[in-house]
Amino acid sequence: MKTALNWLYDNWMKATPFLAIYTFILIWLYVGHDTVQGIALTLIWLQCPFYWAHEFEEYVAPGGFLSFFNQGPLRSTVPDKPLTKAGSFWINIPLMYVLLPLAGVVSNFWGVEWGLWTAYYSMLNASAHVVMFFIFGRKYNPGLVMSLLLNIPLGIFTVWYFLTNGLVSTSANIVSIIVGIIAQASMMVYGFAFLVPQSKREGYHKSVANK
Repeated sequence: MKTALNWLYDNWMKATPFLAIYTFILIWLYVGHDTVQGIALTLIWLQCPFYWAHEFEEYVAPGGFLSFFNQGPLRSTVPDKPLTKAGSFWINIPLMYVLLPLAGVVSNFWGVEWGLWTAYYSMLNASAHVVMFFIFGRKYNPGLVMSLLLNIPLGIFTVWYFLTNGLVSTSANIVSIIVGIIAQASMMVYGFAFLVPQSKREGYHKSVANK
């Protein structure tokens, strides 16, 4: 069991380009595009392949997000701690491989407004890469390009489309914003409230003096 998990920790991200391409094709072929509701549902489903393309940039080509995030935002002196491959796996799989597709399924059967939170989450997560670009010396960070080319534009267009076509009530829109914030905040809380104290306890956290 441990060997199988270790294999997943090392290789889960390699599936992202295939998932992105196949899912995009299936969305294009089988999700309706001839009605306002159909286009809205397509926009919700597109969050999945667009985000998998984002993860491909983070972890495969050019990759290096773990070392960047550890040594940058988390201020670690080592590239593979405190956020490990295992930690990255358990952060990404539930949210990006379970909840994002589930939002598309729920939107199909119970109404497209149930999936709008994915657009807000995608925008927030992608915007974090832009913020990190400016904070860390205007240097590239893995995920930045897809954030600018795919995630932020799709998120903005999705929200605009829903609002201009009256597909979401004010209350449902507020809930979508809150859920999107919670999804992004959960990752931030894990990083800065749990992993940073861990790195300090174990002695590989950079002090301000050693910046």
